[in-house]
Amino acid sequence: MSAEPLILVSNRGPITFVRRPDGSRVAERGGGGLVTALAGLIDHTPALWISAALSPEDVEMAREQRGTFAVPGVGADTRLRLVEIDEDTYDRYYNVVANPMLWFIQHYLWDLSNAPDIRREELDAWSEGYLVANRAFAEAVSEELDRNPGALVMLHDYHLYTAPEEIRRRHPEAFLHFFVHIPWTQPDYWRVLPGHIREGILTGLLANDIVAFHTPRYARNFLQCCEDLLDLRVDYNRRVVRWKGREVWARSYPISVNAPMFEDLATSDEVAACEAQILRRRRAHLVIRVDRTDLSKNTLRGFKAFDVFLDRHPEYLEDITFFALLQPSRQDVPEYVEYLEKIRDVVSHINTKHGNTDWMPIDLRIESNLPLAVAAYKHYDVLLVNPVYDGMNLIAKEAPLVNERQGVTVLSENVGAHEELGAFAVSINPFNIDAQAEALYTALSMDLDERGERLDAIKRIVRENDVGKWLEHQLLDIRRKRTADGPATGA
Repeated sequence: MSAEPLILVSNRGPITFVRRPDGSRVAERGGGGLVTALAGLIDHTPALWISAALSPEDVEMAREQRGTFAVPGVGADTRLRLVEIDEDTYDRYYNVVANPMLWFIQHYLWDLSNAPDIRREELDAWSEGYLVANRAFAEAVSEELDRNPGALVMLHDYHLYTAPEEIRRRHPEAFLHFFVHIPWTQPDYWRVLPGHIREGILTGLLANDIVAFHTPRYARNFLQCCEDLLDLRVDYNRRVVRWKGREVWARSYPISVNAPMFEDLATSDEVAACEAQILRRRRAHLVIRVDRTDLSKNTLRGFKAFDVFLDRHPEYLEDITFFALLQPSRQDVPEYVEYLEKIRDVVSHINTKHGNTDWMPIDLRIESNLPLAVAAYKHYDVLLVNPVYDGMNLIAKEAPLVNERQGVTVLSENVGAHEELGAFAVSINPFNIDAQAEALYTALSMDLDERGERLDAIKRIVRENDVGKWLEHQLLDIRRKRTADGPATGA
């Protein structure tokens, strides 16, 4: 699909290498929503993918290959280059600055009366961790551009905000496209960070030709930051800001899933085996959620809403199951460890309060299990997607795509997917537990014909606006930006 060579850059890559008990080294699929999205992208166009060496076996491969190599089990023409970053630097870059600092800012998660405390540790983590790691990524990209100056560089997400400035310094004519996959918050919330850090993030992004987001709201927030925090002149009608003699475009492209690939997965033997497990345990009604145990996913309020629902509608007792499949997230960050403990405590309380020896209202699984997730997608009556804020949330697209039971989506108004799917979901304010409890009842008691119409509409949107179209729209704008010809496709 892309006429020019494509260089993808992200912290996490499509695979990571691990050691088996027998001593052999094998590749496993990389985790996370970003990897899932970009894996769909490279099904449409071959690429060189640059990512961090995350395991000791990744480091071995990086040292053995000393460059690029074919990616086992991924697009035939896709190659991988692993960037080795020393353990202390990576810890500061990832576990102090990127997570939780930037992640919390971009999801409005900080309780500002108590946190964060920015001290010498955080300041050193910026200068000796984040900036150093970003220079390592920039060095790898620059070396590949030395070999192929015409390549298109697409950088991804909040781990790499300062890398473009270094790449631009070495390759002033390169075309740099940056996609931010999480929300972009309003200017005042960025003032949590010291001036030199927030300015470093913004000037790093302004080294790109296009800065892309999932929704127009996030793109507008970015332009407001350029205006308010850097005192730059912004053209909101054209969605352009000038920086160092160049026009930088802010655009939005809602990401989606590889629909045919996901529908094929839903018919696989692995998913069928898990379906039997789901069907054995379900009662008359099945509510599900599939998430990481991330604070932004709002898991606690979802369970509390279910508790209120059971209080108000005792007729559902013993006839309903809430199946929650939660993948442990960032268990090296104290806030995430504490959050997972709170999840377990709330579930235990609700099960003790409402359950009995024959029935537990919440079936909680703490594991990463894609076939089990897809099996649950196929059989839910209600899908609960209630994040505090979320860049897009692909589960809101994956699950309805393969659902076979006229399932209804209860959807937070603060996720990017709401702009496309909200008209066909039951919309909720993610902070309003009472409203979420009522939304569960609305979805469960909805007429089957209406449920089917809503589900069919979501399926149609997801199939029509698949990951191929997401890439196509970006490439079209890239060609227009290069020629400065015509209006942009991105909203």
